Amino acid sequence: MSVCVVVPVYNSPYISEVIKDVKRYGYTLIVVDDGSDSRVEVKDDDTIVLTHPKNLGKGEAILSGAKKAKELGFKSFVTMDADKQHVASEVEKLTAAYKENTIVIGSRNFNAKNVPKSSKFGRKFSNFWVNLETFKNLKDTQSGFRVYPISILDLNLKKRRFDFEIEVLVLHSFGGGDIVEVEVECYYPPISQRVSHFDKVKDNFRLSMVHSRLFIQRFFLLRGILWN
Repeated sequence: MSVCVVVPVYNSPYISEVIKDVKRYGYTLIVVDDGSDSRVEVKDDDTIVLTHPKNLGKGEAILSGAKKAKELGFKSFVTMDADKQHVASEVEKLTAAYKENTIVIGSRNFNAKNVPKSSKFGRKFSNFWVNLETFKNLKDTQSGFRVYPISILDLNLKKRRFDFEIEVLVLHSFGGGDIVEVEVECYYPPISQRVSHFDKVKDNFRLSMVHSRLFIQRFFLLRGILWN
């Protein structure tokens, strides 16, 4: 199976290491520079770099990568974060579980070292709401290590930042798409080396709003039951 990996990046000091890790396995690599202060520069000719002139959000970066993957003829693509949390050696686990019109989530092994307590709480909170909205028993709805079908481009997605990764799961499920998980190993650097652009106030508010909207659509408007 030919594999395409999309890496959205915004001001990550580790992007060169992530690129090197992915290229070690011979995957087609699309890096989407989402308006970083210093533009991502890649020396090898095999890596495709797309550049947003300003920061548009992780969701927009993933969609830009999806459009390029489709243009290249791929039916699906893998997303990896640019902070070294996801490792390319685990990509094969995700692609092996992929079937048509399925989102595969890399469910992170949180027994790894240095996993923040906030990440553990956030995952439980997110899982509770997404499981209500999709009627599925998912364990890591916050993981950005995923395989997406190109068909997500057909969804009426409105969110473009971290809330995108919740909305895409639920709307994909509403439309009859499947979601499966496989456990993967992950790496969390010590707190002094950690990079995160998640705003605990703004992004948690955005997540709460998208959950409220999806919950209402599911249970009061019967979306995913009587209509997509």
